[in-house]
Amino acid sequence: MPRSQQTRPKAEDRAPPLRPPLKWAGGKRWLAPHLEPLWRGQSSRRLVEPFCGGLAVALGLDPQHALLNDVNPHPVNFYRHLQEGLTIRVPMRNDRDLYYQHRNDFNRLASTRRGSFSRKAAELFYYLNRTAYNGLCRFNRKGEFNVPLGRHERINYIRDFRAYRAALSRWHFTWGDFEKLDLHEDDFIYADPPYDVPFRQYSRHGFEWSEQVRLASWLA
Repeated sequence: MPRSQQTRPKAEDRAPPLRPPLKWAGGKRWLAPHLEPLWRGQSSRRLVEPFCGGLAVALGLDPQHALLNDVNPHPVNFYRHLQEGLTIRVPMRNDRDLYYQHRNDFNRLASTRRGSFSRKAAELFYYLNRTAYNGLCRFNRKGEFNVPLGRHERINYIRDFRAYRAALSRWHFTWGDFEKLDLHEDDFIYADPPYDVPFRQYSRHGFEWSEQVRLASWLA
């Protein structure tokens, strides 16, 4: 059936959206209900996010079709493994020694493309995301995750992510520059780039003011 003819349940009839699986600075879970009225009449279209981040908007709108991209390969790798029904097998504790051991292991994997997109890298990224200071995602110029251990009293880790498999299996995840996305004329684009603030090391190469200008030109 063509996308234009597909029907979607009304918002009030749908099950509550899945919670974003990662902690994400600047996440837009609060915004998704406000986007719903705009999306409601466009839901047969494909949702495109050049910067999908913590996935709050996609999970909140629950599109049938989505192209979800990010400049950071590590959340993308995690989401791709969620599509396969990821279960976490690495040890997870709020423990200083384990944290820095896992951070070192993650950085070794992240030093190669093959390692960056491995299942173990996805598991370690989740652990670091939950255990790091304020859930920050920060990398140095070498591409190394360098956030210190957080100050959490208690952390509720999730090991079984199979509940996300059905939703994410309908979506296509990519990693890289937003200008390389293959857009369709009727796409619904939601763009939430990294903030223009002094901290810009969300990914190895950062996201400078010139990138903000380039994005604005691309969207125009």
